[in-house]
Amino acid sequence: MVDLENRIHAWHEQIATITPENLEARRDVELVIAKLDEGQLRVAEVAPSGVVVVHEWVKKAIMLLFRLHGLEKSEAGPFEYLDKLELKSDYERRGVRVVPGALARRGSYLSPGVILMPSFVNIGAWVGPGSMVDTWATVGSCAQIGANVHLAGGVGIGGVLEPANAVPVVIEDGAFIGSRCMIVDGARVGKGSVLGAGTILNPSIPVIDAETGEEVSRGYVPDYCVAVTASRRREYPGGEFFLPCVLIIKRMQEGESHDKVALNSLLRDHGVAT
Repeated sequence: MVDLENRIHAWHEQIATITPENLEARRDVELVIAKLDEGQLRVAEVAPSGVVVVHEWVKKAIMLLFRLHGLEKSEAGPFEYLDKLELKSDYERRGVRVVPGALARRGSYLSPGVILMPSFVNIGAWVGPGSMVDTWATVGSCAQIGANVHLAGGVGIGGVLEPANAVPVVIEDGAFIGSRCMIVDGARVGKGSVLGAGTILNPSIPVIDAETGEEVSRGYVPDYCVAVTASRRREYPGGEFFLPCVLIIKRMQEGESHDKVALNSLLRDHGVAT
């Protein structure tokens, strides 16, 4: 694997001039994509220390793939597509349920037990076992979705492909992401946490503890928290404005599962739905 990694780094140094005619580069890149597709490699993962580790060379292989593939037409019934990448297939063998209208690109990994409602999963993404990508949700390139996660309707998980060292969005095991949330630019949601509907999270948005008023992080909702969208007052020379923030309204015990009835009641008390 080290030899393959070194070759990908070397090919990436030539990315500005590389073409589909370079068969050796295509062979190496296709091997990486095949391993991504089967879950033998991943773009990023959470280390035991809690730090997100990015495997830059795998990202570089994805970037090279777009240089090494030309546009190709494909058809599915009355629909016509023109793209550089083909779609995943063989879902029965993978143990993945795919509802008509769902699309996943080859080079993404869908674990056994994943359910795709009409939605989109981009190359380099990883979706853990038992997770649901609900209707009109998108999982962007290289995003890492844990086990037993629910991405509710219309959720937007942003993609991060370039630069190669950029940390992708990470949603950890057991999280629930409410309808129409937008999580982008390498933001992170911890294990078992819940985001109320419409929450926007990126690395510049402060996450504030409602009990103390203290800022606990930027762009990261810690484990086992219930968090909702909010705003905070800021004064500028041009006037007083309200800027977005994310408010932690409840901290659960580690490993505590969501009681849906109690959760809905809590969110309604704060004017938020799931």
